[in-house]
Amino acid sequence: MQGDPTSHGLWELTAPAAPQTVTLADKLDVDVLVIGGGYTGLSSALHLAEGGARVAVLEASEIGFGGSGRNVGLVNAGMWVMPDTLAGTLGQPFGERLIELLGNGPQMVFDLIENHGIACEVERTGTLHCAVGHKGREQIEARAEQWQRRGAPVEVLDAAETRRKIGGGDYTCALLDKRAGTIQPLAYVRGLASAALAAGATVFTGSPAASAADDGARWTVSTTSGSVRANWVIVATDAYARGPWSQLRQEQIHLPYFNFATQPLSDNLRASILPERQGAWDTKQVLSSFRFDRAGRLVYGSVGALEGSGAAIHRAWAIRSLRKLFPQLAHIEFEAGWFGMIGMTSDNLPRFHKLDRNVVALSGYNGRGIAPGTVFGAVLASYVLGHVAEQDLPLPVAAIEAPRFRTAREALYRAGSQLVHLTEAQR
Repeated sequence: MQGDPTSHGLWELTAPAAPQTVTLADKLDVDVLVIGGGYTGLSSALHLAEGGARVAVLEASEIGFGGSGRNVGLVNAGMWVMPDTLAGTLGQPFGERLIELLGNGPQMVFDLIENHGIACEVERTGTLHCAVGHKGREQIEARAEQWQRRGAPVEVLDAAETRRKIGGGDYTCALLDKRAGTIQPLAYVRGLASAALAAGATVFTGSPAASAADDGARWTVSTTSGSVRANWVIVATDAYARGPWSQLRQEQIHLPYFNFATQPLSDNLRASILPERQGAWDTKQVLSSFRFDRAGRLVYGSVGALEGSGAAIHRAWAIRSLRKLFPQLAHIEFEAGWFGMIGMTSDNLPRFHKLDRNVVALSGYNGRGIAPGTVFGAVLASYVLGHVAEQDLPLPVAAIEAPRFRTAREALYRAGSQLVHLTEAQR
């Protein structure tokens, strides 16, 4: 992370230091090996250790290196997919089971933060999904009805109330989800690492898994300088998968997403923008998101990569769009800019995989990594510990299915987001 300002940006600048870890340089024997030091991997390690298992984590780079340290920091319930669509796609019993599990996901995140004293700038005032135009309002009203039918504490705000809560914009309405909130995402994942270590897990960084071998009884996963023998392996690498089980990357389309953070705003400006400190995003296909951090920096993001020509295009768009959304921001200076990759599956839903004998993975968060990653980590731990049977999991076992034209579609998303932002910035 250090040395590359576009990798983790503001979050690296303001997060508490990561717990001290070392590179694996020995032969280790454990019950469960977890590959990946993000939300899913560290939640798995924490819950496994609390369940009495001997567990080790291998992280190829640093804690939170992937999506866990690059995202917006919105702790949302559910998935991008509408609840009824999710239920229809998965069928019974998985659909409603997954909806209930992920609907309660933010609460699990907030409970872990409280129980383990994780300092991560938590705000529990909800999130706002903002409707653009008539079509956007229809989407928001449908989403609200589907959640309300399931007893969720969500409500639709009219245009006037939406403008009051945002402090600008011309949105037609917004969905206020009171279950949700915001965090400093890198601080949270570092806190999960500290909690896992305190519970007895061992975490190695700078230790990419290079090879894996199964002798029929146990797995041996080797790095360049050590190895781990384990009964079970949890692969928690998601969109940044590489190494022995890199096929998880092959079934996901990478969608780049960037964020810019302003310098801390004045007290007057802070009071006029998002006064209740909800995190927000809109219904546009090339969406925008915005939120505050604890110091009063406004974090504004959208689809795109801050590299090559995209760096200047997306920056110019962000400045112009922020001024349009919040005219009171007469002068905007960005303190940091960064981007990462969202892993998109063909049906926009996560997948549970049995990659080999006693090798399992849950991945494909489709832009909803914080709460689902935390929850799925706990689910995988329960499964490996024998506390939940396969038929009681929230997802069926799925085969790896590579989407058609993956490489071309990834290039199209990058180029398309630049074209959209270039056009909007010139209006």
